[in-house]
Amino acid sequence: MYTLWVLITNSADVADFCARAAQSNFVTVDTEFVREKTYWPILCLIQIATRDEAVAIDPLADGINLDPVYDLMRNTDILKVFHSASQDMQIMFNASGGMVEPVFDTQIAAMVSGYGDQPAYATLVQRIVGETIDKRSQMTDWARRPLTDRQVEYAIGDVTYLIDVYDKLSEELDEADRASWAHEEMRHLRDQDLYESDPRDLWRKVRLRRPTRRALAVLREITAWREESAQRRNIPKGWVCRDEALAEIALNTPETPAALERVRGVNERFAHGRDGKALLEAVQVGLDVPDDECPDPEKGRPPLRGHETLVALLQALLKLRSDENGVAAQLIANRKELDRIATEEEPDVRTLAGWRREIYGNDAIALKRGEIALTADGLSVRVVTA
Repeated sequence: MYTLWVLITNSADVADFCARAAQSNFVTVDTEFVREKTYWPILCLIQIATRDEAVAIDPLADGINLDPVYDLMRNTDILKVFHSASQDMQIMFNASGGMVEPVFDTQIAAMVSGYGDQPAYATLVQRIVGETIDKRSQMTDWARRPLTDRQVEYAIGDVTYLIDVYDKLSEELDEADRASWAHEEMRHLRDQDLYESDPRDLWRKVRLRRPTRRALAVLREITAWREESAQRRNIPKGWVCRDEALAEIALNTPETPAALERVRGVNERFAHGRDGKALLEAVQVGLDVPDDECPDPEKGRPPLRGHETLVALLQALLKLRSDENGVAAQLIANRKELDRIATEEEPDVRTLAGWRREIYGNDAIALKRGEIALTADGLSVRVVTA
């Protein structure tokens, strides 16, 4: 680990460091942020390291210009190395309006290299570098100033150890001829749709018991209203209205403040106030949606009978092939993909393409067709021809 680090709090030093970093072929990057009381995360610290130096840049310093940092993040000649990159990239996208590229995610690389499902950064540092990270500053208030030396030293460790982790994982990927597997997965991180969500699509994330087409149409409108309201006021969306209340509103479709007040989780002040009025207007919009434009509750839902047992077999085969190949199971297939393999003849899923098909997909189809079977041999499980 670096014995010296620098906390940058002025624009001139930001520009000077970024100019030096631009001479490197890669940099390691991490961020610290808080979002407990806001919709948009507050960027509190940016850590960047090269092989020669490591810095922590304070975005909250008065008058600081972060444009050189964002230019560095967009410089396609310099690889940006993150661990579990999506959240950091989301924050950078929100702050700068641009995509970070190119990107290397050590968590994805580790999943391809036999370190398990979603290995934590501290786990990789322990296994690869042989160091234990002091986590006492992990849950600190990063927005509070001044930052302590312990906070900054902890934050810097998130990018200095990352260099050793990156070097080792890159070497392992090359030796196993799996670099293309990892980079294929990392390409998804550059999909801008991951960082820009349409409020009218977020209803799918709210659990609704026994949904009808009309209930889903109402849910779509009120979920969009909540998201837009939270964004506009920059408060957590749960502070506007909780998921459980939205689900009840979608099912019961209240049309008056008095009816809205009877929904669990909605109080009198909300129901009779400005938010209640806007929410009831959104309910009405959902009620007015033509029948043929309402979401279909059955779309994408697997059959309820006869497929769970097959999925269980596919999961057992997945665990077997995951262990044999040293690749995290969830990187090969997720539950939705297994549902589709079980219920569709030849579904268009990533599991049935490329390297995933080679190590698992072909066998999954063969198991489904009864061409192979799983058998126990003591405590081990193996594949046999049926």
